[in-house]
Amino acid sequence: MGEELTLSRSSAAAGPSTLLALRGVGKVFSNGVTALSDVNLAIREGDFVSLLGPSGCGKSTALRLIAGLSTPTSGLLDWRDGGIVDRSNIGFVFQEPTLLPWASVFDNVWLPLRLKGISRAKAAPAVREMLARVHLTGFEDAVPRELSGGMKMRVSIARALVTKPRVLLMDEPFAALDEITRFKLNNDLLELWQDQRFTVVFVTHSVFESVFLSNRVVVMAARPGRVFDELAIGASYPRDEAFRTSPDYAALCRQTSSVLVNAINSTAGGDHDGH
Repeated sequence: MGEELTLSRSSAAAGPSTLLALRGVGKVFSNGVTALSDVNLAIREGDFVSLLGPSGCGKSTALRLIAGLSTPTSGLLDWRDGGIVDRSNIGFVFQEPTLLPWASVFDNVWLPLRLKGISRAKAAPAVREMLARVHLTGFEDAVPRELSGGMKMRVSIARALVTKPRVLLMDEPFAALDEITRFKLNNDLLELWQDQRFTVVFVTHSVFESVFLSNRVVVMAARPGRVFDELAIGASYPRDEAFRTSPDYAALCRQTSSVLVNAINSTAGGDHDGH
């Protein structure tokens, strides 16, 4: 570690490895609130990109547009393969685990495969493999009420990844968890990402989480929601406890925090309930 870990500005320009480019994307809600304005952002194949910013800056709105759960008011989402990416190639992890309360852990993870017409027996190897990857082997028959918050989120991640999507979208998935559980899940998520190399777009309010996880941090500002700055995180992977406690990590967090403060100070007007 050393000077190479100084933050650098990341270019938003699309290149040959670009999987998705947001080009001049805007979103205005029916109540007149401008959630996003002229957002330009390139997401490369295999990126781990965090969207970092205050409430109301459009982070979750951007994620929903990428997922195809909403449509932009202006601009376009330009997928490399043309048109709209197959929804089955996108996994989504929400802030709440959104598990079926009456279904077992196994059946919750099986659900997206079941919706594709894959039988329980045929899906079993894939489901068990994903449960092993999120350290839930032995909990196949448990129901959500029997699980801790962290375990519920592990089930949600397994369900999102069981279809082997190209893109994983995560909307503040660890925000409600205690710090120790959050650290463990950050570690496990990076291990999965390094092994399978899907593309991640991760929404967070946490500078520390964004720097630990990401190769790029997109800092957003509110009113209107927009990209304020992009930062390349130069630390190598794998990242572990040694990195988390290193002076380099602390320095990167300070620099990212400074950019976030500037983004917040660039915001005009009072708070509103953001998206």
